[in-house]
Formats: sequence, structure tokens, C-alpha cells
Amino acid sequence: MIEIRKGKLSDLERIVELQLRMAQETEGLGLDKTVVGRGVHGVFQEPARGTYWVAEEKGKVLGVLLAIPEWSDWRNGTVLWIHSLYVIPEARGQGVFKKLYLNLEKQVQQSPELAGLRLYVDKQNKSAQEVYEKMGMNKHHYELYEWLK
Repeated sequence: MIEIRKGKLSDLERIVELQLRMAQETEGLGLDKTVVGRGVHGVFQEPARGTYWVAEEKGKVLGVLLAIPEWSDWRNGTVLWIHSLYVIPEARGQGVFKKLYLNLEKQVQQSPELAGLRLYVDKQNKSAQEVYEKMGMNKHHYELYEWLK
């Protein structure tokens, strides 16, 4: 049975591993393991940066996401951004993302301080887009622009 729980510092190596796999698989990026490790550790050091959620079955982490809070003055509440989402290939199609997503959706529904969920997805990742749309998400409002150092 797949269970969803908050990530803990003892999950750090697995989270780093999954982030490296996700970057390679989705964008063809070979990230620096040391930098990613410091980044993941930084979330555990400063909980205001976000919360890792893991999907686990029989002690094995099958998937992970990072929920990052963003204040919305328009909504007078916090929107949770879904970042760093990855489900291992052999666990896809088994409802891992759905359980992770529904965990966050339930938190939003139950908290007057939370206003909603958002995520961004690579334009070429059509399979992920289909999954998000099945969960009731849409892409009607915004385009993402970025500048990265």
C-alpha cells in the first residue's frame, strides 16, 4: 500500500537521487549532485522554503514532490507550488502522483490560509500534462517566463 508522508532528513539521499533522475529524464540535464544535495538539505534547514512529500511503499520511496509556499495578495492566502515532482518509472500508472496530489489538495481544502495549487511543466511533456488535466488542473491563465543565472 502506498503511503504519503512528509519527507525527513533521512530521505535526503533518495530525494537527491530522484531529482538527478528527473532533471536528466525530463530536460536532459546532468545536474551537479553536490549542488542538488545542498539544495535539498537547505529545504530541511529552512522549513519556510517548502516541504518535501514522499510516496512510500514497503520502505521504498516511489515518488517525491516539493511543495513551495507563495503568498498571493489577490487571494489573501498561500498558493502551494508543486516543484521537483518525480515518480520512478516502475511505479508510474499506479496512482503515486494522484496520492501525492490529493494529499496537497486536501490540505488546501481544509485550511483557510491556503488558496490553491500550481505547477509548471515542460511544454514537450505531454504525458505529464494529461495527468495534471485528469486531476482537474488547467493551463488557462498564465504563461511562464524566466531568467536564470
